[in-house]
Amino acid sequence: MTALFALATAVLWGLADFGGGLLTRRLPALTVVVVSQVLAVVALGAVVLGTGAWREAGPQLWFAVAAGLVGPVAMLSFYKALALGPMGVVSPLGSLGVVVPVAAGLALGERPGPGQFAGIAVAVVGIVLAGGPELRGAPVQRRAVVLTLTAAFGFGAVMALIAQASSSVTGLFLALFVQRVTNVAAGGAALWVRTRRGAPALPAGTGPRMLWGLLPALAFVGLADVAANGTYSVAAQHGPVTVAAVLSSLYPVITALAAFVVLKERLRTVQAAGAGLALAGTVLLAAG
Repeated sequence: MTALFALATAVLWGLADFGGGLLTRRLPALTVVVVSQVLAVVALGAVVLGTGAWREAGPQLWFAVAAGLVGPVAMLSFYKALALGPMGVVSPLGSLGVVVPVAAGLALGERPGPGQFAGIAVAVVGIVLAGGPELRGAPVQRRAVVLTLTAAFGFGAVMALIAQASSSVTGLFLALFVQRVTNVAAGGAALWVRTRRGAPALPAGTGPRMLWGLLPALAFVGLADVAANGTYSVAAQHGPVTVAAVLSSLYPVITALAAFVVLKERLRTVQAAGAGLALAGTVLLAAG
């Protein structure tokens, strides 16, 4: 069950990142984050009301609040790092956030077997290579590296926090709702400050009609991200966090494959090799 839900997480996160990347070509990144999360809050609010999940409120929801505060910071740091570039360095470095939940699992006493340790090592190398790192001729600003590592730590921290935010299915619905409400509050405040400083929330010459036309795509990104957090939490609760975290972090492979299929982007040799190593690591983890 752990492997199944963790791989589902990778697919959902990979598709959400691909969709978000396409949307940021038409809308400011912060607008994409806030609107997609607002739509996720609406959907989750209906689920919480329909299942009576609010009855499971408790101290563990502070983990969800923390995840909701860390998430937007990580995402915006990642987008800023991508803007500074080069993307071929930033993207794989961002996937190093898997170290955080793996370290948390080891600190909590998890001890994977030799085969799983080998699978973790192979999969992490594959994840980094799948991002297509530029190994030469790619000057990197120190600020880009700092922002990328900040984002990586934040992404990993969200994975570790959300795994601790609930212990039941209905509790998970409530935890995800709280996380998303916090996301919207933090992201909305940042968007308000940004617009007060003169930066437009929508591209010049466009209006709400453009945003309305993109709502289905924004809803997909927000709901896929929520679903990924949910499946990851289930994976982490039913098996080793170390295994769940590594398998879930295969999402760069999914994003690269989506770009190959939809946008006809060619996979570089290093990306293809990374995808193969990631799949080999998955096999080792599942067999272990």
